[in-house]
Amino acid sequence: MTLRLRDLRWLLATLWLLAPLVAAATEPSQPLRVMTFNVRLPLEQDGVNQWRFRRDFAAQVIARAKPDIVGTQELHKAQGDDLLARLPGYAWFGVARRGGHGDEHMGIFYRHDRFRLVELGSFWLSDTPSVPGSISWGHPYPRMVTWGLFEAKSGGRRFYVLNTHFPYRAEDGEARLKAARMIRDHIGRLPPDIPVILTGDFNTEPDGDVHALLTEGLADAREVAPSKAGPEATFHAYSGKGDRRIDWLLSRGFRAKRVQTLDDRRGPLFPSDHYPVVADFTWP
Repeated sequence: MTLRLRDLRWLLATLWLLAPLVAAATEPSQPLRVMTFNVRLPLEQDGVNQWRFRRDFAAQVIARAKPDIVGTQELHKAQGDDLLARLPGYAWFGVARRGGHGDEHMGIFYRHDRFRLVELGSFWLSDTPSVPGSISWGHPYPRMVTWGLFEAKSGGRRFYVLNTHFPYRAEDGEARLKAARMIRDHIGRLPPDIPVILTGDFNTEPDGDVHALLTEGLADAREVAPSKAGPEATFHAYSGKGDRRIDWLLSRGFRAKRVQTLDDRRGPLFPSDHYPVVADFTWP
């Protein structure tokens, strides 16, 4: 077949006009950036690290990291509102661990310019998961999961986020294992074609049964991401010297590209007694 000159010019012009569209179609999607952050409840006994002294710093750390999603632990409503006032573009949701808003929340923050909250809910890590404030398995405080189903405003992709905080005492090992089993089973009932992120303070290190059970179906961002930055340990008790990696970002259906532990401090002032962890995930 022979193309005449004018036909060739038309073809080249058409290809030039289509090139940006082809590039956009093949361009990788913007990564999903997720943070897990135990913000530490507001206590006067924290001295120079009382919430009123560190709330601006905590908000600045989040703002600089620019996460799309933040799973928080130990969040009181006043703290959530403080952060929201300093983080334009975000919204948050969640109920307290005893129901209502008078105690700690597993609050989830999200960028409402990028994502729409489609569904939300909570369940308690107990033998009666639908009962707010319910406690089982011998630990002293209610433990729960707050979850949301999100939809990207551009492209319509959906994903689940679950956020939790496990019992903390050494003798609570069996309770943590039962909590992990409940979360694993819950995720197993979610639609398999919708990706899942699990954020949390698991109060145990990743060399035990809890981590092994959860990573049967989820990937630990710190373990699989090709790029890692910051200290591995996340709990430091306002010392700046982390001793345990108990804050994890786990996923199903996403691929972790990069993970970083944010160890910001200003002299004796810290954003929290935990370091926040942030990870970039690529879409399936």
